[in-house]
Amino acid sequence: MVSQRQYSLLSAIPLRFSLRGYGFCMATLFFFCFGSLFYQLNGGPPKILLDIRQYLGKSTYLDDHGPPAPRVLPFPSQVVYNRVGKCGSRTVVILLRLLAEKHQFNLVSSDIHNKTRLTKHEQVDLMKNISNIPQPFLYTRHVHFLNFTRFRIEQPVYINIIRDPINRFLSNYFFRRFGDWRGEQNHLIRTPGMKDDERYLDINVCILENYPECSNPRVFYIIPYFCGQHPQCREPGVWALERAKQNVQENYLLVGILEELEDVLLLLERLLPHYFTGVLNIYKSPDYKKMGNMTGTVRKHTPTLEALQVLYHRMRYEYDFYNFIRDQFHLMKKKIGLKSVSQPPAHSPAFLRELALRTPEPLDEDEELDTDLEDANSWLVHS
Repeated sequence: MVSQRQYSLLSAIPLRFSLRGYGFCMATLFFFCFGSLFYQLNGGPPKILLDIRQYLGKSTYLDDHGPPAPRVLPFPSQVVYNRVGKCGSRTVVILLRLLAEKHQFNLVSSDIHNKTRLTKHEQVDLMKNISNIPQPFLYTRHVHFLNFTRFRIEQPVYINIIRDPINRFLSNYFFRRFGDWRGEQNHLIRTPGMKDDERYLDINVCILENYPECSNPRVFYIIPYFCGQHPQCREPGVWALERAKQNVQENYLLVGILEELEDVLLLLERLLPHYFTGVLNIYKSPDYKKMGNMTGTVRKHTPTLEALQVLYHRMRYEYDFYNFIRDQFHLMKKKIGLKSVSQPPAHSPAFLRELALRTPEPLDEDEELDTDLEDANSWLVHS
């Protein structure tokens, strides 16, 4: 009888402990449910929790461990393409839209075409907006070089493309007047206020008679994109030229030339594979070629030799910069081991030397410009 009583007592002990543990768990669950309900009804935590927090101290996980390490991507993840007008930007932007969908990077293409120069406040706002784009990103806009580090903002990687300065000028001159093959009326949309006497102005008259559109500072166009936002960057001269060269060497991953566009795309594919892998296949596809054929400027013709001489002299700093970029581009191709057949420049060095020797003294250019040259820059124009 004694052994049976002891066995019954021992068998009851685990049951007794199980009920006690169950009751403790239910009480704890009720306490937290009640506290959560009280928190939501009163818009804050119960006072007892605040008292416990004050007792334990106000430190948080971030105080104890610091912020989480930023995500570091194994490739340039901030790219800016401050595209130069009439230098193939429309081609590249179309390609980027297709590549962004393929490679899942964020492409932000600004629709602002006629504001390349910014106030200091506008520069800071734009740079902050660019820096806040989720990485990896590529931002593109017609805007002169922005110095992020000057305002203690992380500097992105820059890329760009330029072309022969006279060809760029001719493309812009005729495009503003007559548009391209996309439609006969698109130029009227871009320049609705242009009168017929200006629209049909002979380019030789414009150049030789020193019209504002064909004179400095308007023909001093490419260098400011690389010189930057300093007011002196808009004044044709050695200072702006050297500043532009320095910025290219220090801040640009690649500046290509439109005359060798396929090589430019191939180098971009090598240097930024997470953005440009497969770009040549897209560019050479029949569907894409069909789109590109619609962007050629209509009614474009070459000025006389006399007009070219005057124009070349006005663009002598632009040609100095263009030749510098072309040499740098060919040097990079050589370093990477790119074997390709380079197209000859639009104007041979011998022709340009002859222009320089035969060009008379520059015309007086005392007319100040109050407004920027309207920037119809978003469409590629093939030579």
